[in-house]
Amino acid sequence: MKFDNQMTLVIDARTKNESLARTCIAAFCIEANPSLSELNDVKTAVSEAVTNSIVHGYEGNVEGKITIAAGMIKNEVYISIIDNGKGIENIEEAKKPFFTSKPEQERSGMGFTVMETFMDTLLVKPNDNGKGLVVQMKKKFGGE
Repeated sequence: MKFDNQMTLVIDARTKNESLARTCIAAFCIEANPSLSELNDVKTAVSEAVTNSIVHGYEGNVEGKITIAAGMIKNEVYISIIDNGKGIENIEEAKKPFFTSKPEQERSGMGFTVMETFMDTLLVKPNDNGKGLVVQMKKKFGGE
């Protein structure tokens, strides 16, 4: 896919970097002139995906890396969140509302549901290298 503009950010799998990911994606999306609501939707979805990588993929291993790649075509943003963590055995089960692999941590199990609600498309798949996960999302701004 040929993008009008694109960016890639690689962060350590540290909780404090979740806000960095949100801020960078928000700044990148500004060129498409999204509404505040649309921008908040994207930030929230990215936050959920990054948090899932940190909590579930790397299970607190701060040496893990998370790649956030984004591309823009006119008023559509395409975002991929990629990790090399432990992955998910059953992706369809994990996408069900309230499913969590960490109930002892009082996780709500709503991460993928939130992503699906706030973005136009969501695809969750194993990473091509056989380790970790790729979360791909798309959002069209302005309703054109």
